[in-house]
Amino acid sequence: MTSFSIVFFLLVAQEKLVVFTQDLDFLIVTRQRVASLIFLFLFLFLRASAQDPTYLGYNCPDTPTYSSDSTYFTNLRTVRSSLSSQNASYSTGPQGFQNATAGEDPDMVNGLFLCRGDVSAEVCRNCVAFVVKDTLDRCPEEEKVVLYYDQCMVRYSNRNILSTVNTEGSLVLKNTKNVTSNQKDRFRDLVLSTLNPAAVEAASSSRKFDARKANWTASQTLYGLVQCTPDLSREDCLSCLQQSINQLSIDRTGERFVVPSCSARYELYLFYNESATIKPSPPPQLLSTPPQPVQVYEFPPHFYLLLICIVVWKAEKGGSSTGLVVAIVVAIMVAVLLFIAGYCFLAKGSNKAYHISYALDGDNITTADSLQIDYRSIQTATADFSENNKIGQGGFGEVYKGTLLDGTDVAVKKLSKSSGQGEAEFKNEVVLVAKLQHRNLVKLLGFCLQGEERVLVYEYVANKSLDYVLFDPEKQVHIDWTRRYNIIGGVARGILYLHQDSRLTIIHRDLKASNILLDADMNPKISGFWNGSDIWIRSNPTKHKHNSWYLWLHVSRVCNAWSILNEV
Repeated sequence: MTSFSIVFFLLVAQEKLVVFTQDLDFLIVTRQRVASLIFLFLFLFLRASAQDPTYLGYNCPDTPTYSSDSTYFTNLRTVRSSLSSQNASYSTGPQGFQNATAGEDPDMVNGLFLCRGDVSAEVCRNCVAFVVKDTLDRCPEEEKVVLYYDQCMVRYSNRNILSTVNTEGSLVLKNTKNVTSNQKDRFRDLVLSTLNPAAVEAASSSRKFDARKANWTASQTLYGLVQCTPDLSREDCLSCLQQSINQLSIDRTGERFVVPSCSARYELYLFYNESATIKPSPPPQLLSTPPQPVQVYEFPPHFYLLLICIVVWKAEKGGSSTGLVVAIVVAIMVAVLLFIAGYCFLAKGSNKAYHISYALDGDNITTADSLQIDYRSIQTATADFSENNKIGQGGFGEVYKGTLLDGTDVAVKKLSKSSGQGEAEFKNEVVLVAKLQHRNLVKLLGFCLQGEERVLVYEYVANKSLDYVLFDPEKQVHIDWTRRYNIIGGVARGILYLHQDSRLTIIHRDLKASNILLDADMNPKISGFWNGSDIWIRSNPTKHKHNSWYLWLHVSRVCNAWSILNEV
């Protein structure tokens, strides 16, 4: 009810009071009743208004229309009724999403609704019911309709809309507050490093939704949210989200880009239900705590007593105990060696569980498989790992320049075969590294597993490493102090992202000039924080105190040495 209706109501009430002014008692009663009715009306009006979902916008393209007496309108009423019925899927799985279809071509109507991933089933139900009723007012007689509200989105069409990406009719909403000019680059990096990993996570999940936060200042937090319609495939969802994120200008402290198939948003205030976005903790894993220093195993006292009794009994029987003693000693030594070998085997597994505490679930396997590149394609790109294409070599393998079929230049790192890492662990780490998105980090494009061969494919960085330029008299002229300052700033931003702002805080243990690559514009890109076999995640700083840290490194080297000797 509008404000005009309220005034009219009051005028009518006033006229009734004037009519009955002759009877004072009745007048008083009437005033009280009218006052009660006014308060009741205002209460119901304000309550209803407070519960209405927040309208954002709509898209009704210039498409064929229908009449109120047509078959299409009848089918539309059926679809609207199905979407707003009590039996619709408003719950959080599959995250407030449902479609409905009525009729046959050419009068078929397809419809769907999608609620924001963090809202409750009740909020979703109320939003959809409101928007369904609002359809005919916003877009009367239109066959294609998309209505955007803060809590939900409803869509109708005369064509099939399921499992199909639609990025037409975008809606852009921006915060009124600008980002200061001296903070734009840093703010943009933070937004992208928050939304891009969220897009990968959302596309790989069944809900097609992800929300996360990152520290902006000591008192401000950046919040980001991305979502697709759950009917999309992983590739389509990721493509839609990446396009949406790329459309963000990121010059304001908050912005939202919405299309029918997906949406992306960031703000410097909490705009979603944070408790509904908390992911369940992974199940506890075997040996997930830091292993303790190697201890000498002590057999129980009765074991030695039994050995002594056997030796004495054998001597009393008159036989020679020398052979028996030798046999017992050899057996004990074999048992001890087997124990040490078993401990090192478990310790090696524990090492990975300590560094990577995330289980390789189904979503990660899908993500890893999507990054896997055929070995023949890599052979073709590098001319079968030709020496002419070789651009570097280190302790972890050889690096070749390659060109993919689409003309993209890549750097191909052929890893050494001595890592001793399992396939599942390798894939797990590939997924983690691929989710690291920052302009000052070398981007991992894919990988390959072919028997014992393990290959990583990175973006190609044209100007090689910083030490190659820094210590070459002819190339030094290309890096004046302005560029050196930019390189220092870029390296600092990349390390800050790795150590603090990324979802998994990665510890770079080998930062040096040779691990800082320079692109065609002399922008730095950090490499070397993962070499295909060992990635360090700082889950708790107290776990990395000096003594226990280096003691565990020493124990790891001992166990790795034993593993190599055992294989030989």
